[in-house]
Amino acid sequence: MAEIAIKKKRPKNLDLATIRLPLPGVLSILHRISGAVLFLLLPVLLWLFQQSLASPETYAAAKAVTSNFLVKIILLGLLWLYMHHFCAGIRYLLLDLHKGIDLQSARFSSKVVFAVSIALTLIVGAKVLL
Repeated sequence: MAEIAIKKKRPKNLDLATIRLPLPGVLSILHRISGAVLFLLLPVLLWLFQQSLASPETYAAAKAVTSNFLVKIILLGLLWLYMHHFCAGIRYLLLDLHKGIDLQSARFSSKVVFAVSIALTLIVGAKVLL
């Protein structure tokens, strides 16, 4: 009975702006967000891909759309979302195999995921989008 009374007295922080998540928590939330955004924008990307393959005229139109600076920035953001989701997914597969589950390793692997996803985005983005 005393255990229930102690749990009820604990303060609740409902102000989301003051909650500070550790880096693995931020990585987890971004992994979920990136998966949802990629899933929702998949029809648009498939449509753009289909337009580029349909005929020379639709290819020229798709190329004109993707040559816009704002569209390139959006595509670079989508590329980072994909790279982040991919790298974080590999991290989670390793965690499922009980590799790197201690606190220090989890923090380090979170930093590695962010660094590798940004580096891959810059490399692939420079080759493809520029």
